[in-house]
Amino acid sequence: MLKKLSKTYILYLLVALFVIGNVYVLVKKRDYFFEYNAIPFILIVGYYAIYNLQSLLFLLAFITPLSVSLKELGYYGTVNLSLPAEPLMAGLMLLYFLNKVYTNNYDRRINFHPLTIIIYIQLFWIFVTMLTSEDVLISLKFLISRCWFLFSCYFLANYLFKNKKNIVPFLSAYMISLAIVCAYTIFTHSKYGFDHKSADWVMSPFYNDHTAYGAALAMFIPVLVSFLVMKSINRFNKMMYLFLLILFIVAVTLSYARAAWLGVAVAFAVFITLIMKFNFKVLITVLFTFGVLMFSFQDDILIALGRNNTDAEEGFLNNIESVANISTDASNLERLNRWSCAVRMWQDMPVFGWGPGTYMFMYAPYQLSSQKTVISTNFGTNGNAHSEYLGPLAEEGLPGLLIVLCLMFYTFNFGYRLYKEVKDPEIRILGTGVFLGLVTYFIHGFINNFLDTDKLSLPFWSFLSIMLCIDLFHKGEEQKEEL
Repeated sequence: MLKKLSKTYILYLLVALFVIGNVYVLVKKRDYFFEYNAIPFILIVGYYAIYNLQSLLFLLAFITPLSVSLKELGYYGTVNLSLPAEPLMAGLMLLYFLNKVYTNNYDRRINFHPLTIIIYIQLFWIFVTMLTSEDVLISLKFLISRCWFLFSCYFLANYLFKNKKNIVPFLSAYMISLAIVCAYTIFTHSKYGFDHKSADWVMSPFYNDHTAYGAALAMFIPVLVSFLVMKSINRFNKMMYLFLLILFIVAVTLSYARAAWLGVAVAFAVFITLIMKFNFKVLITVLFTFGVLMFSFQDDILIALGRNNTDAEEGFLNNIESVANISTDASNLERLNRWSCAVRMWQDMPVFGWGPGTYMFMYAPYQLSSQKTVISTNFGTNGNAHSEYLGPLAEEGLPGLLIVLCLMFYTFNFGYRLYKEVKDPEIRILGTGVFLGLVTYFIHGFINNFLDTDKLSLPFWSFLSIMLCIDLFHKGEEQKEEL
C-alpha cells in the first residue's frame, strides 16, 4: 500500500514540476514552448516503445487526424512535418529495423505475398528514380517519408493485425479522432452558413484542404457500414458507429469534395457487383471495353462536356453537375492543366521521370498559356499533379505509372477473391468494408493525390495490411469472440 502511494506522490510531483517549468518557459523562454511541451509525449512514446508497442500503434491511429503540420504552426522551412504523427512514424520505422536486426523475426508469408512484392518493387523504383532525379535532395525526402509511412502503417501493422481482435479497435481509434475533426469543422463551417467557399479551409489546421478531408471520410464510410452489419460487435458500440456514420455522411456532404462523393458512389457500385457474384475478369473486360469506347468517341465527349458551364458555387446539386464542367470551373480546368503538364514532362523523361516529389517544382515551364487558369501558379504551390497515376508518370516515368496500376488492379482482384474465399461471415464483412474503403481512394486518386501525407497514408497502407492479414491468417477461421 505504501509503495503504491509513494508512486502516486512521485507522479503528482513530476506533474507539478512540469507545470512550474511550463510557467517559466512561457515567461522567460517562450521560443522553446513547443519543444518543452513535447517532452511528456516523447517520454510516453519511449515507455510504450519499450513495454507495449501495440499501444503505440493505436496511439498513432488516434493522433494522425489531429496532427498539425509545421507550416500550420507558422514554420516555413524546407521540412514540413506533421506533428506528432510523422516523428512517431519515423520512430516506429526505426524500431521495426532494430527488431529485424536483433531478432531476425519475420514471417516469410508476409514478405513473399504478391501485395508485399508489389510494394517492394515500388519502393525499389522510387529509390532508382531518386538517384536519377533532377533534385536528389527532394527525392530523398520523398523516399524517406514513404519509408516511414510503409514500415509503420503496413509492415509493422501486420504484426498488430495478426490478432483479428486488434483490427476494429485500430480503425476505431482513427475514426473517433476524425470525428473530433468533423465536429470542429462543422462548427466552424456553421459560422459561415455552410457556404461553398469556406468549405475549402474550415478543416484547417488538421487537414490542408477539403479534398484530403473528404477523401479520409469517404474511406471510412464503407468500414462503418460493415461494423453495423457485423453481429460480433455489441449494441452499445453499434450505436456509436451509427452516430459516426451519420456524422461522416453529413461531414463529407458539407465538405463539397466531389471526388470523395464519386469514390463513395463507385464503392457502392463495386459492392453491388460483389453481392451479385460478378467475376472480376469479366468486370475488367467490361471496363476495358468502356474505356476503348470513351477513347474512340473522345472528341464528341469533350464537345458535350464543353457545353456544361454549371458553377460549383451555386448549390449542392449544381456542385454535382459541375464535376463535368471543363469550360468554366476553375478547379476542373486547373486539374486539366496539371495533368497536361504531367504528360508533357513524361514525354521529356519517359523512363526515369524527373524524380519522386519533384513535380511541383518542375512543372511550371510546361504550362501552356492557353491552359492556365485564374488559380494557376509558377511557384510550386496549390498542390502537385492532382493524380496518383499521372504524378508517378511524370516523376518516376512509365514504370512508376505501371507499378501504381499494378497495385490498383491487384487490390481489386484481391478484394474480389477475399469476398469469395473467406469462410467466416464476420471477417468477410470486415474485409469487404476495408476493401471498399480502398476503392474510394483509388477512384479519388484519379483526381487528387495524398499518399505523400500522413492523413491518408495511414488508412491506405493499414487497409492493405488488414487485407493481407485476413488472407494469410484469418480467412479460414470461424469467429468465436467479439471483435
